[in-house]
Amino acid sequence: MNKIIGQRKHKYHAIKTIIDDIKFDSNKEAKRYQELKLLKRAGKIQELELQPKFILQERFVYEGKTIRAITYVADFKYKIGGKTIVEDTKGFRTEVFNIKAKMFKKKYPQYKFIVG
Repeated sequence: MNKIIGQRKHKYHAIKTIIDDIKFDSNKEAKRYQELKLLKRAGKIQELELQPKFILQERFVYEGKTIRAITYVADFKYKIGGKTIVEDTKGFRTEVFNIKAKMFKKKYPQYKFIVG
């Protein structure tokens, strides 16, 4: 059962949705989760993971100050036939997302990166 939460408008018009007691940032992401869940149950995909975190650049010290790591949190990670897929569900691609997507592809070429 889908539960739509929140009355405040998101700047990209996303509607937060809860499925299986999991809060999703958008209805589109929640629907994709339901599709992936069915694919997992049918044996088409394995090892479904939500919100996997990847380090794009390690933290470092510059002029005595610690600079935080640059991280990317995808929506989903799963396997199809031994190949690992990292997937993000976007309604709107921000400039920050585009930069992080490029960094991800460079650092993690062993994964197939999908934006839906």
